[in-house]
Amino acid sequence: MSVILSYLPTPEGRGALPFGFAEARMRGVEVLVVADGDSASQPEFLVDVENARSTAEAEDVSYRVAKNDPGLSHADQLIDASYDDAVELLVIGQRRRSPVGKLLTGSVVQRVLLDAQCPVVAVKPPVRAAV
Repeated sequence: MSVILSYLPTPEGRGALPFGFAEARMRGVEVLVVADGDSASQPEFLVDVENARSTAEAEDVSYRVAKNDPGLSHADQLIDASYDDAVELLVIGQRRRSPVGKLLTGSVVQRVLLDAQCPVVAVKPPVRAAV
């Protein structure tokens, strides 16, 4: 069993990571990280993942990184991964939107919400205090 965790090197993508690890810890399953493009090979990838595990107090949760198919979009890779019978949940980051902007959801998030085979949680990044 596993939780699929979408990774994008953006505040929204990073904001979903701790939630995904906390869910995996609570469910007692591993995490499958599906990174956008070649972002898993970037230096900040491991830092982001390890920070998320620490924030979620889920250092005991194992994770693996899915191999990317360069011919598929990030949304397609997430949707394809969601059809595995062992997947319990898919976690994806979503931008905060204005009241008017709420009429439109980002194209990746919208496709995943509509087409994924498993339950999907769209997580908004934490609100930062005004400084």
